[in-house]
Amino acid sequence: MDTTAAQFYPWQRCKIIHLVRHGQAMHNVEGDKNREALLSPHLFDAELSPLGLQQVRKLREDVHASGLPKRIELVVASPLYRTMQTAIGVFGSESHADGVKNEEFSAISAPNCPQIMAVELCRDRLGVRPCDMRRRVSECRDLFPSIDFSMMDGEDDSLWNPDVREPEEEISARMVEFMKWLWTRPEQEIVIVSHGIILQHILYVLGNDCHPTIRSALCQRFGNCELRSVVIVDKR
Repeated sequence: MDTTAAQFYPWQRCKIIHLVRHGQAMHNVEGDKNREALLSPHLFDAELSPLGLQQVRKLREDVHASGLPKRIELVVASPLYRTMQTAIGVFGSESHADGVKNEEFSAISAPNCPQIMAVELCRDRLGVRPCDMRRRVSECRDLFPSIDFSMMDGEDDSLWNPDVREPEEEISARMVEFMKWLWTRPEQEIVIVSHGIILQHILYVLGNDCHPTIRSALCQRFGNCELRSVVIVDKR
């Protein structure tokens, strides 16, 4: 170890963040065949595919074997169906860990598990594609009764625009606001279950002062159900 490059900070100024991309969803399957399929209304708020469900089960096994759920204080999830399915499937109640069906991923109650909170700021890129439009909050509450929806902006999805795709610079600005909000949370070990482009932009924000080699490796594209962990520090 090069001690001349080492730095230390008080634990109270640090957070451990675990970034998780959702399992493969039906829009991933259809989009790989034909990108125009992503404009189909049939893919509205796309759910996990059969492979995505398997990926969630595998990640659940891995994180529980590592003891990670015992340390997690909060799970923050995008309010889209695929990310909430992934959050519940990986970090929800153990009673449905085996043989769970797609629709059952939504209804798990998890009294002994970390709080799962839906947050609009970390949802997928906004606009144009129906797969990135969310359901009404009341429907989400019925589907995912163990998720906290108190941070939602309103009953209907007022952020999704059918005619305009969110520019990447606006995604970056949104992730800056999201990370500012995350720093206000009292929890020190947090999971974020979100989308590939969103997780990359979070890492772009966090990696601004990293060496370019480290930033390049850190910000590579996420695979479905991939988990990456980072320690972030408030240097102020």
